[in-house]
Amino acid sequence: MIETKRLTKTFQRYKKEEGLKGSIKGLFHREYITKTAVSDFDLSIASGEFVGLIGPNGAGKTTLVKMLTGIIAPSSGEISVLGHYPNKLEHDLKRQYAVVMGQKSQLFFELSASDTFLLFKELYGIDDQEFITNRDYFVKLFQVEDLLDVQVRTLSLGERMKMELIVALLHNPKVLFLDEPTIGLDAVAQKQIRKFLKEVNETKGTTILLTSHYMEDIKSLCKRCIVINHGQKIYDGDTQGLFLQYQTHKKITLSFEHETSAKLPDSCIILEENPYKISFMAPKELSNNVLRDILASYSINDITIEEDDIGNIVERIYSQEGGAASEKISGSHEDHL
Repeated sequence: MIETKRLTKTFQRYKKEEGLKGSIKGLFHREYITKTAVSDFDLSIASGEFVGLIGPNGAGKTTLVKMLTGIIAPSSGEISVLGHYPNKLEHDLKRQYAVVMGQKSQLFFELSASDTFLLFKELYGIDDQEFITNRDYFVKLFQVEDLLDVQVRTLSLGERMKMELIVALLHNPKVLFLDEPTIGLDAVAQKQIRKFLKEVNETKGTTILLTSHYMEDIKSLCKRCIVINHGQKIYDGDTQGLFLQYQTHKKITLSFEHETSAKLPDSCIILEENPYKISFMAPKELSNNVLRDILASYSINDITIEEDDIGNIVERIYSQEGGAASEKISGSHEDHL
């Protein structure tokens, strides 16, 4: 469905000296800085896959999505989406994919959701029966029946994102590109979006490429994930395997029956402590031994054991893998786009 080879995108920035003198100088001589947003990127996504794309801000995720959807052209390399070169903007390709960006709306705010759906029906030339079937299916799936005749501008952020996804899927796209679709949503709305996307992938067989900073999105939806940093791919494989590889600690919380001053090994990191409770991080490989020693030494009222926080794991991935990736890139030390 999607394939790239040595895909690269560079941008040029005008470097201006400060003040009036710098402005005048820039009229006659301009200095430009070349920034590499995506570098030698190889990617292959098969039909029906749900792939997560993660990376820190400025890693090149959105630039990659924009090249795959034809919004911008690559500087070099090969790119194919459904057998087409995206930047040619052929109608045959545009009818087969959809893109939803969390920070850019494709809805018409002055129209109701129903009228917006009808407008996109005409834009994509969707058959009447197909339109009714798809609209009713997604409206019921998202439980937004009572919002169809409401002006889009009056919808909440979560409600609007549901409508964005329905509009994107009305024409049965083979590929769905999602760039931060849950940004700014509360926990309930995020969970609803995730449930919706999972069902679309499983029942419709839609190939989905998802970029998100919410790691719960990636972990719960994507069997495969790709980590990108400084425009380079630094991991491509099993999502659970990635998290397990960097899941180095367990969080242990103990409640004591009496006032207790527990002694922990130096390898443990104390997060919270009072006479009746202690919460700490223990290295994964030592957690069983630490617990055994504590249970043998103190009267315990309650024990809670949690996996390392997803945010900590991702920060570890970026810092370790990002450092390795940076060594491969010569030139400017400034952040890439």
